[in-house]
Amino acid sequence: MTDPEMFDRLFEQCPLIAILRGITPGECEAVGEALVEGGIRIIEVPLNSPQPLESIRRLAAHFGDRVMVGAGTVLQVEQVADIQRAGGRLIVSPSVKQEVVAAAAAAGLVSCPGYFTPSEAFNAIDAGAHALKLFPAEAASPKVLKAQRAVLPKDIKLIIVGGVAPDAMDPWLAAGANGFGLGSGVYTPGQSPEESLAKARAYTSALIRR
Repeated sequence: MTDPEMFDRLFEQCPLIAILRGITPGECEAVGEALVEGGIRIIEVPLNSPQPLESIRRLAAHFGDRVMVGAGTVLQVEQVADIQRAGGRLIVSPSVKQEVVAAAAAAGLVSCPGYFTPSEAFNAIDAGAHALKLFPAEAASPKVLKAQRAVLPKDIKLIIVGGVAPDAMDPWLAAGANGFGLGSGVYTPGQSPEESLAKARAYTSALIRR
């Protein structure tokens, strides 16, 4: 199974990506287990976290194919190879840097860059993006997404990132979103596994109730 196929399979199970900004290697496995118990299957460790590659390595080794682990805030082409060596399979960026997208796609990894305008979205798709994250979602709206969804390829996954609470997902999904990236909604630095589990369940339960 390729990494894009694995992403699609796990995203189908739960269309949520947990963004563990600020996680440390010593706590990543316990927090990761809590999130997985809560239903989440895709975990992103931003590169501006403490020792991010070590956290990615530990999470990837711990979960294997049960969970897709990747990196966020990927800004440089050379970081892609470092992430892959650590076991990361997902490359997430806050912006569309076409050479980073192309490097991830060429390596067989899943590329999910952040975009805000249709021009950025099409540039990312042309470079090989597998999915797109609308970021920051706080500055957009479901109406904006609906207009973009009308012109973007139907098979490209649109992931909403930024300030979406469990009870605010429905309007985005109705507008054409496929899923959500969750930062402080599921994890803040130093948070306990128990709190991580409760937060994850709040989101997955809201999806189930739809």
